[in-house]
Amino acid sequence: MSNLQQRVITGFFLGVLILGSIWMGPLYQGVVFSSFMLFGLWEFYTLCEGISVVRISKEMGIFIGLFIYVLLIGMSMKILPVISITLISPLFFSLILIELWKKHGSPLLNISLLLMGIIYVTIPFFLCIDLNLRNTEYLSSVAVMFILIWTNDSMAYFTGRYFGKRKLFSRISPKKTWEGTVGGVVFTIIIGVLIGSYVNRGRVDFWLVSSILISLGAIFGDLLESLFKRSLNVKDSGSILPGHGGILDRFDAALFSIPFFYCWYMLYFYW
Repeated sequence: MSNLQQRVITGFFLGVLILGSIWMGPLYQGVVFSSFMLFGLWEFYTLCEGISVVRISKEMGIFIGLFIYVLLIGMSMKILPVISITLISPLFFSLILIELWKKHGSPLLNISLLLMGIIYVTIPFFLCIDLNLRNTEYLSSVAVMFILIWTNDSMAYFTGRYFGKRKLFSRISPKKTWEGTVGGVVFTIIIGVLIGSYVNRGRVDFWLVSSILISLGAIFGDLLESLFKRSLNVKDSGSILPGHGGILDRFDAALFSIPFFYCWYMLYFYW
């Protein structure tokens, strides 16, 4: 199969898995998204091994990420008290002390990348679960968010492929064009407005702003992931997803879009 065929087939089954888990409830979503999060952390810290001066334990990074992830979800589900979040601070400072016994590597860079993995990978997947737990309408906001992200990715790809001429960021991603970027944003806004008009009626303003934030977040998330890989001279973050590469390759747009959508959702419904 061609790379495009692999991308379409993998994307279809991945989409069914993501949307299915969201609609089936917190337990199923928790299992699926936790798996994505763990694979994503593994890929991130594996990429860090390509930096010669960095010495990070993947196991330690995954342990911290999983601990914080479970802690936050426990508080969202009201299984754990909010005061439990205070455990994060002593955990970080205790593990940072390990740098005292390391003889190689740059301690500040090690600590920074360790924290970066948790912020970049763990937090967005947690926000997805927390957002779905807060959802009180028949339409899952998280599910629509992913649909808008995929709309932006797909339409940017096809618009750029057939009409793209002017490069967007040739230094970082030579294949991305201004035409593809604009096409992705326009189609995402159209789908967002249609959802607000006919599916989630009375929420046109919410989904209009959401589609703009999501499309811009998807663009910058894609570019950021490309910047990471180009700086490390690797093509993909992994190989678990045929046609896409790794989890970070597939979720690059989502990881950047989720925090902005989450913030907008909280401001709109709770302020």
